[in-house]
Amino acid sequence: MIGALAAVGAVGAAAAAGASARWNWWRPVVTGGMPTLMYHKIGDYPPGSNLAKLWVTDADFRRQLAWLKANGYESITFADWRDAEKGLKPLPAKPVLITFDDGYMNNYELAYPALREFGMKGCVFLVYEAMDAHNAWHDPAGEPWLKMLTWAQIDEMQRSGVIEFGSHTMKHRNLATLPLDQVRWELTESKKRLEDKLGREMVGFAYPYGSGAYKPDVRAAALEAGYRFDFSIKQGISRLPWDRKAEAVRRLLIRGDDTMLDFRLNLTRGRARL
Repeated sequence: MIGALAAVGAVGAAAAAGASARWNWWRPVVTGGMPTLMYHKIGDYPPGSNLAKLWVTDADFRRQLAWLKANGYESITFADWRDAEKGLKPLPAKPVLITFDDGYMNNYELAYPALREFGMKGCVFLVYEAMDAHNAWHDPAGEPWLKMLTWAQIDEMQRSGVIEFGSHTMKHRNLATLPLDQVRWELTESKKRLEDKLGREMVGFAYPYGSGAYKPDVRAAALEAGYRFDFSIKQGISRLPWDRKAEAVRRLLIRGDDTMLDFRLNLTRGRARL
């Protein structure tokens, strides 16, 4: 009997250790920060995709928005954040930034209506030369090319007030591997063209692949280009007020295989997985 109980206890301890290794429930709750969620594609991933983790189903996305609403989070845009910095209006008590990288058409077809229905806002980082086309930087051997947003869709989303846009460079190249003059061109040209096209300042920028966010000369070039907020893919929650000189804004990658426990831990602990 004693041996059986010991065996049960050992199994329970192993299960607890496994849970600890999978989920960061034991981490302290993060306070005084603003979660920034990072999405890419909304919908069902294509059969055989090597990038399934970057797809969040429409149903899961809606569940996540419902959780944010139920837990008192209010979504903001880059402009809202900038206005708060200028003292024009305060941030909500529990702000959250909902961001999407690249500018896929499924952001218009699925994410945009869901955000609108839940009364929330989002921010989409656009690869300028990919709009009205496809994600040509991607190797189709791992997943078929996808349609990107059209300029007509972008205009509609911006006019609605639901979506604000930022830059994700001209071509989605790895900035850390480019000569600095090409880095500067990717940064300044995309900002200029997006501002001309959309008629508003581009205050937000995200590094393709997250590359260059922690390379001093690349990050300096991004700030010199005139972006107020630059976003990395480093998992975590940046504190408020954000120290612009210290590092790019951290984000929370929302994966297609995340459970709602993962989502809650990301929002409260800054990380769900080890």
